[in-house]
Amino acid sequence: MRRKGLGVRGITLVIALMGSAAPALAQLDLAAPQELLVFDTPSDGGSSLTLIWLPAPYDSQEIVYQVLVSEGASQADPSSFKVVEEFPSNTHYIRDSEWTWWTRPAAENHHHVTLTNGKTVELKDGLTYSVAVAVVSGEERVFTPIVHASPEPNWINWNQLNNLLLALLFSGIIFFAIGLAKKREMFLRRIPGLDAVDEAIGRSTELGKPILYLTGAQDMGDPSTIAAAVILGRVAKRAAAYETELMVPHREPITMAVCQEITKQAYLEAGKPDLYKEDSNFFITSDQFSYTAAVDGIMLRKKPAANFFMGAYFAESLLLTETGASTGAIQIAGTDSDHQLPFFVTTCDYTLIGEELYAASAYLSREPVQVGTLRGQDIGKALILGVLVMGTLLATVGAAFETQWPQLFLDMFKDMK
Repeated sequence: MRRKGLGVRGITLVIALMGSAAPALAQLDLAAPQELLVFDTPSDGGSSLTLIWLPAPYDSQEIVYQVLVSEGASQADPSSFKVVEEFPSNTHYIRDSEWTWWTRPAAENHHHVTLTNGKTVELKDGLTYSVAVAVVSGEERVFTPIVHASPEPNWINWNQLNNLLLALLFSGIIFFAIGLAKKREMFLRRIPGLDAVDEAIGRSTELGKPILYLTGAQDMGDPSTIAAAVILGRVAKRAAAYETELMVPHREPITMAVCQEITKQAYLEAGKPDLYKEDSNFFITSDQFSYTAAVDGIMLRKKPAANFFMGAYFAESLLLTETGASTGAIQIAGTDSDHQLPFFVTTCDYTLIGEELYAASAYLSREPVQVGTLRGQDIGKALILGVLVMGTLLATVGAAFETQWPQLFLDMFKDMK
């Protein structure tokens, strides 16, 4: 049987074809990038320009784009401009940027570059700049026509339009919940630590011993201290009604001044302004362990029947609560300092964990505005959890099927710059 093969002629033909194809690839005609747009970057603080142009058939790793800039409305040859960006021509697409779908200036496959102040370029607001883009392949270099643009600061960041809409949505939910709370009583989950407040104050009254209330280690700029001060108002009002002595030692002068006014107002609301004492709130020291030693001394000398530890705490928490437990006092703690929660749970009778501290004011007062705000926040948290689940599913679908439509939903919940 005779075998078939390429033979000498076939091999020669293949080599000839390969030789003729190589010059064709080497002699690829480059064309200047098409439809170059240069404009002030929208939704920013200024000093930035954005460039957009169409993709080209020759886009690849071997062919390079260069962005050239010159200050002023120059009509000179672009080759005299300064090169400020250089990258492979198959990179820098709009789909790789952080544009949202409602502010995206062109299709996702367009090339995109944002020029900002840095090592290679310094842009000044109000000045006109000349910009061009060059495509480079080996020694060959082709330029676009020169385009002029000026950076300017913008009044509105449209990338964060979703944040505005979400803020309005959550505000509407809270106002709706407040309206419902004014019409009917809303259910609040039982919090044993807050139910025990009256028990602790009643115990102090029966034993004829004072109440000790601490507002934590932080100043009034900390949310937990604000919550502690609000709860102090409720405790002081009950103490005034029962005519029980209240002691509030402080380590922050401003916190002391605020709590003095809160306590005074509580006694006034209770109808016992004559029982209010200016020295019920008193300053000790700002030093952590000096304050702790002083409060421990008060516990051992005065032996209060009820101790309240509200606010933020650090290493002093166990020193305070162990001393209080040794005196036999009923102790109620509340903190958002998760690293101190184990000590409070171990040594106190009741502990408010995390957000229970912030819910205490609404729980104790049952005022419609506070209760409605609390319920509205809970609804908002439920919506956030739902969005997290939905976003995870859509992101998984988008990655699995390589589709872009889930991004329309995900962009609505991004914190864009």
